[in-house]
Formats: sequence, C-alpha cells, structure tokens
Amino acid sequence: MSKRLSLEEYRNGILEGNRAVLSRAITLVESSLESDAELASQLVQEILPSTGNSKRIGITGVPGVGKSTFIESFGKLLLEKGHKVAVLAVDPSSQKTKGSILGDKTRMENLAADKRAFIRPSPTGTTLGGVSAKTREAMLLCEAAGFDVILIETVGVGQSETAVKGMVDFFLLLMLAGAGDELQGIKKGIMEMADGLFINKAEGENLLLAKKAKANYSNALHLFPLGENGWSPKVLLGSSIVGTGLEEVWEMISEFEGITVERGFWQGNRENQRLNWLNEYVQDLLGKAFIADTRVKNLMEASKARIKSGELNPIILAKKLTQLFLKS
Repeated sequence: MSKRLSLEEYRNGILEGNRAVLSRAITLVESSLESDAELASQLVQEILPSTGNSKRIGITGVPGVGKSTFIESFGKLLLEKGHKVAVLAVDPSSQKTKGSILGDKTRMENLAADKRAFIRPSPTGTTLGGVSAKTREAMLLCEAAGFDVILIETVGVGQSETAVKGMVDFFLLLMLAGAGDELQGIKKGIMEMADGLFINKAEGENLLLAKKAKANYSNALHLFPLGENGWSPKVLLGSSIVGTGLEEVWEMISEFEGITVERGFWQGNRENQRLNWLNEYVQDLLGKAFIADTRVKNLMEASKARIKSGELNPIILAKKLTQLFLKS
C-alpha cells in the first residue's frame, strides 16, 4: 500500500495536473478515516483559489438510456474543441453488501485513454439519490487540476436528483423514445429540475418515435413556469452512437451560460450552492455526533424493544434523545 502524501505533495501534484496524484487525492476525500478527513479538508482549502473555472454539468436519466455512451461521445467532442474533461461517474452501491460495480471507466474506454480526460467512478454509499457524499470535493480537485468541463453522471434511479442539481451549473436529462408512455415514465419533479432534455438513440427506425417524443416533451415543458434564471429548457434529440445532436447540446449549454451570466444567476447559483453545502455538512456532523453520543446510544438500546413492539412512539423517543444530547 502506497504511503499517504503530504499536504504539499497533494497540492502541488494537483495544481500541476498530475492525474495520478488527483486520483489519490479523491481517494483521500472519500476516506471515512478521521485522519484522512482532516488532511482532505486542508487540501480542499489549499486549492480553493484555483477552482471555479469550469462548466459543471450534471447528467441523469433512467438506467438503459445510454448515459455512459453519451458521456464518452460528448466528452470526445469537447476534447476536440480543446477542453479538458473530468467525469465523475457515481456508481450504485449495493444496500446489502455496500459493494459497487464501478464499471463506468470500462464503459468509457476510449475517453479514459485520453490524457486530456479524467474519469473517476465513485460508489454512492448510503447517499440518497445516487450522489457520492464527496462529489463536491472531487469536483473542486478536478477544477484545480485544470479540467474546465466537469461531467457528473448520476445513477438516475429516481430517488432524488436534487443533490446533483445542487452542485452543477447545468442539469441535463437524457430520455428515450418508444419505451412506453414517456410522460408517465419520468417524474415531473426531475423534469422541472432539468435545464435541457436530450432524447438519445434517435437513429434508424427509432428516429420517428424520437421526433414525436420531442414534441410531447416540449409541450409538457411549456406548462412549467419560467425559471427565475430566465431560461426556458430545450428539448434536443440525437444519437450518442452515431454522434448526432451532440454539437447542439454544447451550443445549448453555452447559450444557457450566456443568459444566466448576464442575469447574474450563474454566479448567484454557485454562491447559494456553497451555503447549502455548509448547511448539509453541519447537519451531517451533528448527526454523526448525535449517534456517537454514549448517553444517546444507551437510551436508544434500552428502548429498542419497546419501539419494536409498538409500545413506545418513535417520535417521543426521538425528542427524548435529542433533549438528552442537547444537555451536554
């Protein structure tokens, strides 16, 4: 096992664009060890001045929609345009074994082989919505390493994509045509969060279905009120395999950036995301401290049988536990 690098070695390696050091740094921020967490927080603080210079794009969609294929094709297009692309692909973790497939790097083999790209699969763990708890830190590390487009792929199982929306500039929803009743097959809440829709696999015999789906989705989006950023979400179609529609996606994102920067929303959105990050982390720390408290653990253990039998109201116990914790 390779020894842990020093803070200076991590920082210098990242700022030099060293992908091996970047990979080790992300492993550091993902670690659950307290000693690693302290070093990780210091590292993120050190590299903060070199962050914020990328476009952060969240990409989601139901399993089978072709997210990995889209990201590889889209990523290669961005490389051709002179960008450096980092992909943070969040893999589903088993709730039984806590294991993760981590196969995205294999599915994006061509993109992964390019030195201008960096692909990092991360297990979701127990985080709701398929977003790694440390994705924000990983994103900042990638920015400091010089990657100017960050693509965050989510599991897309419909639990809660709000977490992704809360850390990106643009939220892209991938859709399929001909897979049943499209408008019933996707939750309204996810569509409301999307800044743009891309109907994938619009090739061959599926092209006609894709065009019909585009009309349906466009009509549905018109029913939603215009967002505070002044942007009206667009519906595009194309094929990740054939390579059609990808240029239009980038043009849409660039147009979105232009409008929201002019209105002050782009920067304001990032400022609000930082405050939300603070609030989430405070709640996380408080939750861990609460569960670790000896008195809380003892009372919880002593009351477990009464909760199981239905004799004791969980709400009453929760209030007692909280009051006990706050007395410290």
